[in-house]
Amino acid sequence: MKWELFISWRYLMARRKERFISLISLISILGIALGVMALIVVISVMNGFDQELREKIVGINPHILIEKEGGIDNQEELLARLTDTKGLIGASPFINGQALLKINKKITGVMLRGIEPSGEKKVTKIGQYLVAGNLDLGDQDLIVGTELAKKFYLKVGDKLGVVSPAMGKTLNFRVAGIFNSGMYEYDLNLVLTNIKAAQKIFNLEGLVGGVGVRLDNLYRAPQIRKSLQLALGYPYWVRDWMSLNKNLFSALKLEKTVMFIIVALIVVVACFNIISHLIMMVMEKTKDIGILKAIGATNRSVRKIFKMEGLIIGLSGTAFGLGGGLLLCHLLKSYQFINLPREIYYMENLPVEIRWMDSLIIITSALFISLLATIYPALQASRLSPAETLRYE
Repeated sequence: MKWELFISWRYLMARRKERFISLISLISILGIALGVMALIVVISVMNGFDQELREKIVGINPHILIEKEGGIDNQEELLARLTDTKGLIGASPFINGQALLKINKKITGVMLRGIEPSGEKKVTKIGQYLVAGNLDLGDQDLIVGTELAKKFYLKVGDKLGVVSPAMGKTLNFRVAGIFNSGMYEYDLNLVLTNIKAAQKIFNLEGLVGGVGVRLDNLYRAPQIRKSLQLALGYPYWVRDWMSLNKNLFSALKLEKTVMFIIVALIVVVACFNIISHLIMMVMEKTKDIGILKAIGATNRSVRKIFKMEGLIIGLSGTAFGLGGGLLLCHLLKSYQFINLPREIYYMENLPVEIRWMDSLIIITSALFISLLATIYPALQASRLSPAETLRYE
């Protein structure tokens, strides 16, 4: 152990009137620990929201949408052209449109999606989300979300009507299944039916609204979208899930950055306590500093003593904060004791995802701020003159 580190440790742990670390040192350590713990929990929750929303969105929607103004009339040819696309898992046609459901003399607006059941299983996770019924849709079958089913007390086999916006008349359907995606908006407003039934409802005989594509890596969607747009050309319009939800994820990213800055201020405030502690230490150890300089200690060595003392406080607080933050995140993730209103936050429980890179950034930031806090007191200590400090001793 270097002698500077030995003296720093002795100064920090030295017995004064009480046999424990000074109150200011303890407050500094607790302040940094609280800041680091809060940062880890807040950023992990923000990561959880981001990941959960991403999973819900790409679980119920394709990674890439290929559409054409007026509808696609050559879907088989288009599907054949997509088979050579690298990274493609599946592709399936769909029709999206607004419709009205007539349930027990009540009417509600929904997003009606026509799907090809066999192909849809390869493109979305709707088959995995089913809690009742199955995906084998007939021409008069509907699949509704759990929230819509709760709202109108629907169950498999119930009859309801779909008001066709194209024909202006009501068509009879039955509930063939109920799905639960975990996202309130979809579970309340999305209704699925056979693509032939959707063609009849929207008067799109022989046409589909577009083709959905699923990839083996959802993060490659922007690159594959560009290549597909170049390959298909006009009049096809290719979009990916990232561009469709750009505003949402940009807002989450901005919110995460702002929360990091706000919560990091706790660490900054705690580091002011480090400055106070070191200044008081310099005043208390003036005689010791003079003796050290008199026997040959350099200004650099004196600076190192007080910088190391500040870093020990920073390291201690960061270590306690890291442990506390990870423990709290584990408890939140394992026991899910915080419930959220689904109609506001799209999900039932507080999501938590720990990313080690974020934790590393938090640890590095806390230690860097702690190091900055030591600069001024260390400089003041190094500037003390041996003659002046020992004159009246």
